[in-house]
Amino acid sequence: MTAEESLHDSEQSPRRRTALLALIGACLLLTGFAIGVIARIPLQHKADAAPNAVDAGFCQDMSVHHAQAVQMAALELSGGSDPEVKRLAYDILTTQQNQAGRMQGWLQLWERPTLNPDGYMGWMTDHASMHGSMGSMPMTATPTGPVQSMPGMATDAELTQLRQLTGPAQDTLFLQLMLRHHRGGIAMVAYANSHADTDAVRTLADSMNATQQGEIQLMTQLLTARDATPLPMT
Repeated sequence: MTAEESLHDSEQSPRRRTALLALIGACLLLTGFAIGVIARIPLQHKADAAPNAVDAGFCQDMSVHHAQAVQMAALELSGGSDPEVKRLAYDILTTQQNQAGRMQGWLQLWERPTLNPDGYMGWMTDHASMHGSMGSMPMTATPTGPVQSMPGMATDAELTQLRQLTGPAQDTLFLQLMLRHHRGGIAMVAYANSHADTDAVRTLADSMNATQQGEIQLMTQLLTARDATPLPMT
């Protein structure tokens, strides 16, 4: 039985769903560690691999952002019912876990902490450029220093609701939460693409932007087909 078939069968019982989520979590930890170690190798002998604050801050914050996306995708895979939505969740889970592993590997190589204890997005200091990179994304204010929550992140209550739902109701809430989540991360991706010093981070940010913009379009279409509306930006 393939991994995707196992995920499909997991809808049959809450006990199997809980066990599957635990297995996914363990596999993701192992995969992320392996990818992080491998990702260090190409940078170890590059003369242009010296990171600035944007390189490190982006890797720290986007790793956290990705971790929540992976969590939501795993929930959809274990309880959702729409094959197209589950395929999207599988793509997000595998892609973003891979990217998070690479970013964590770079932080280890740079001898930087995996998290910034002062908060998020403090590395986005060029306010004029940051405002332009956000495009039409609504925010209450342009950050002037570290903040305690990144745009688009799901709340604990929303994650609990997603965890408790199954079937079509979970499909719809997953799409709403992930669409908002992707939109919230685009500003950080665009800023890193413009301000990071390392080729590796700029290339990764560019790849993230292309992938997530396509997924944003798909999720918008899937929500429209369900007569569901996107959630307002947090």
